[in-house]
Amino acid sequence: MIIITQPSVTDAQIEHIVARIEEYGLRSQVMRGTSRIVIGLIGPEELIREKPLSAIPGVESVVPVAKPYKLVAQVNGAPPPPVAIGKVKIGSGQKIALISGPCSVEGKQQLLSIARKVKKAGARALRGGAYKPRTSPYSFQGLGEDGLRFLAEARAETGLPIVTEIMDTRDLPVIAKYADCLQIGARNMQNFALLKEVGCSRLPVLLKRGLSATINELLMSAEYILSEGNPNVILCERGIRTFETYTRNTLDISAIPIIKKLSHLPMTSDPSHGTGLRDKVPPMARASVAAGADALLIEVHPDPDKAFSDGAQSLYPDQFSKLMDELRMIAPAVGRKIA
Repeated sequence: MIIITQPSVTDAQIEHIVARIEEYGLRSQVMRGTSRIVIGLIGPEELIREKPLSAIPGVESVVPVAKPYKLVAQVNGAPPPPVAIGKVKIGSGQKIALISGPCSVEGKQQLLSIARKVKKAGARALRGGAYKPRTSPYSFQGLGEDGLRFLAEARAETGLPIVTEIMDTRDLPVIAKYADCLQIGARNMQNFALLKEVGCSRLPVLLKRGLSATINELLMSAEYILSEGNPNVILCERGIRTFETYTRNTLDISAIPIIKKLSHLPMTSDPSHGTGLRDKVPPMARASVAAGADALLIEVHPDPDKAFSDGAQSLYPDQFSKLMDELRMIAPAVGRKIA
């Protein structure tokens, strides 16, 4: 069930609604949108149905949710509450944010150079991996906390908030000291222990779709995070594994409008991992904007041939600048703009 509050609801009434829900032996999740506050209910459906929830002051309506994902479901087409990465709001109406940077943090100067260039081009957040999940155990695994410190230094100089990946529940305390947003990679989308742990954090979570995951499975993974009390989740289409071998993955552009219909969570696209090919990143980025993405993740590297990971899909800084110019022209055609 979902409680939709009245437009004039007060903070005191919200507190009263939550207290009454807890008295009933239920759990709640408050989601604040731009025009309404929605409260998700967690508990046995039969118990929820028998309680006089609609009689509580401040409640406008109680809406049953038939889908298995209760908290992430779209409710009556209500505007989704944006998720903030630092001061950057993802999913805030017409604005589209660019989250850019290298696949891996390779060193301080490398990262600072990229951060300055993507900031100049118009990126709103800096991505970079300090802990890297790799197919081979012999591949570069990241710099660990040193990489996090370099990310923090880049943030201090450029003002770009940090998005970085978490792979292990044991790493959360150290990553949380530095990060503005926790990324759950495709290989960990169904690492339920990790999902629960980041759900207990209040840091926003960028959750990527798994290599062979259905849209329903992605939404259920997001439900794990919200059910632990963290409503700040951003979903990401990053390509799925199909029979096609020309590209690294098949970027499922259709997932963007589908998920925006099914869920109130912001939806992003990662054309870098979605294609694995530098020359295919710009056209798929343009297509993602047209499909309704709230943000894009674009990998950028000054010397991709020497990148420690994913050089083949990384744009040169001048290519990223050119792409930003193209996106600024395309976005208004679909009633959007680059933030």
